[in-house]
Amino acid sequence: QVQLVESGGGLVQAGGSLRLSCAASGRTFSNYAMGWFRQAPGKEREFVSAITWSGGRTSYADSVKGRFTISRDNAKNTVYLQMNSLKPEDTAIYYCAADSNPSILTTMRGFGFDSWGRGTQVTVSS
Repeated sequence: QVQLVESGGGLVQAGGSLRLSCAASGRTFSNYAMGWFRQAPGKEREFVSAITWSGGRTSYADSVKGRFTISRDNAKNTVYLQMNSLKPEDTAIYYCAADSNPSILTTMRGFGFDSWGRGTQVTVSS
């Protein structure tokens, strides 16, 4: 499995921006599809975004579409989540995840991820 460490979380006012980073180590990063998930207090973890190994295809949850952008730099073994126009309802712990056996049918819908980071807290104040 690949090891994942998230960073970049913090406290921001509504309408502000944050960029999350996820550094990977342990395996060949470019073999993995990558994703971001989040879990708000009292709620189940939900899919946010995913990106294929090449970065050529991305997907987003409807709740973040048009505001969040996922990207990756395989030379740096890092995946990013640029979050703009943040809302209080975006408050959650954000988790980075890797899919070692990606499939367009599942990965882009948030299924099949088998390695997880420990998360980074994002808090959006109103």
